[in-house]
Amino acid sequence: MNTLNDISVEPVNNLSKDVAKEALKKLRKELFELQNKFYADGRFALLIILQGMDTSGKDGTIRHVFSSMNPQGVQVKSFKKPTEEELSHDFLWRVYSHVPPKGVIQIFNRSYYEDIIMPIIENKSSDKMMIHRCKLIKNLEEHFEQNNITVIKMFLHISKEEQEKRIKERLTKPHKRWKYSKEDTNVAKLWHKYQTAYNSIINNCDSPDWNIIPANKKWYRNYQVAKILTEHLKNLNLKYPNN
Repeated sequence: MNTLNDISVEPVNNLSKDVAKEALKKLRKELFELQNKFYADGRFALLIILQGMDTSGKDGTIRHVFSSMNPQGVQVKSFKKPTEEELSHDFLWRVYSHVPPKGVIQIFNRSYYEDIIMPIIENKSSDKMMIHRCKLIKNLEEHFEQNNITVIKMFLHISKEEQEKRIKERLTKPHKRWKYSKEDTNVAKLWHKYQTAYNSIINNCDSPDWNIIPANKKWYRNYQVAKILTEHLKNLNLKYPNN
């Protein structure tokens, strides 16, 4: 069983910050062209799942990696605490209307995996529930793949110390103050429970596998996500339709 403790939160090669930032500029230009072709081709859809601890940089990743794309073909959905209406249905009900159509890249900022993570955190879970929900999610993601909807799952991996630093920045820097809530501090106190929950989904909901992105350095995080996305789109052999 792989655990997050065994995986580095820091850049894993000798890539420098300047080189990574320059590479990201080139990747963003390439992504603009690839996404345009992806939209025109119309054979595929792409669902990108971003998960991670609070302050791991989900919003920042979306801003730095995907903002170069045409918004006509990219959608973002943030999954927060379920509403009363959502709770009155099965846990996957709120997802269905956000599954991307062909030609569209859909980003889930958090996802249906929250419905495994949060019950574990809140001590409302059981082994039976977790196994059942993981099985349903595996079947759903397999169904997506069978319908040309690729699922790319990314976990933004930061350290406890880095999270504490970023929470402090939210408290002390005026341009970040609006992001802070008391919940940030409460979540930080539950670090080990969150790690246990994430280890569970990474090991039990592993088809397709998770991309564990070292995210202590924001510049490396952005580069890695852009690189993975570019490689995937290139491998599709996209084509513009014949007029």
